[in-house]
Amino acid sequence: MVSAASADARASTEAIRQRKGGDPIVCLTAYTYPIASLLDPHVDLLLVGDSVAMVLHGHATTLGATMDMMILHGQAVMRGARNACVVVDMPAGSYESSAAEALASARRIFEETGCHAVKLEGGTEVADQIAAIVEAGIPVMGHIGLQPQSVEKDGGYKIKGRTDESVRQLLADADAVEKAGAFSVVIEGTMEPVAAEITRRLSIPTIGIGASAACDGQVLVIDDAIGLTVDRVPKFVKEYAELRSAVSTAAMSYAAEVKARAFPAPEHVFQPKDKT
Repeated sequence: MVSAASADARASTEAIRQRKGGDPIVCLTAYTYPIASLLDPHVDLLLVGDSVAMVLHGHATTLGATMDMMILHGQAVMRGARNACVVVDMPAGSYESSAAEALASARRIFEETGCHAVKLEGGTEVADQIAAIVEAGIPVMGHIGLQPQSVEKDGGYKIKGRTDESVRQLLADADAVEKAGAFSVVIEGTMEPVAAEITRRLSIPTIGIGASAACDGQVLVIDDAIGLTVDRVPKFVKEYAELRSAVSTAAMSYAAEVKARAFPAPEHVFQPKDKT
């Protein structure tokens, strides 16, 4: 299979920007070296999402993500990515208070991971932060619509674009993110016609998740996509594999063989060489 990202050069943020209205952009989350290595030949973007707090660390929301956590996983993914553009989420509390705080946090992630861009949630209220980061030479991916970092403020995971007021805010957020200089924007948990309209409206690519097939690209959480999620997966997820039972079956078989002293077998242990 030919890599979605060129084998000759890593996909850059500018290359992603130029995909607006062209071939759909393929994006998946990755949090570890082995998963990044496996996904890299098939995607344009690898997103080190703050969903890592839930997926790998067992937190109830993405608010459990920290700067140290994002940097650690960003470094691991960068070691496994050869072709894909790698974007690292800025965790909640690292950018909201001011443009100066946002820039300092973005610089730390950018420099310590070697990633190609950072992502932060919000629209009009974080436009100054996006502009400051971009002006400093660090590419930014926006994130509008359902914003997991705002789940407590919103009172849960609520789909956006159901009311005229919500639609107006989404359009304002989309315009603000683009004007601030983001090279692309994630649209999450948004009514399909609204996500499609935002995609037509913007000159930068939109990456949908629970949004619209009309978006310029799509992203899913990898553990959701391969059936490793323990809890209920969202409506917008399609499972392309079901690995929960495979992992459980492997563990059950291993446990049975250990209890029966069938493992390790002779071929799995080391014996002294015959001296004769």
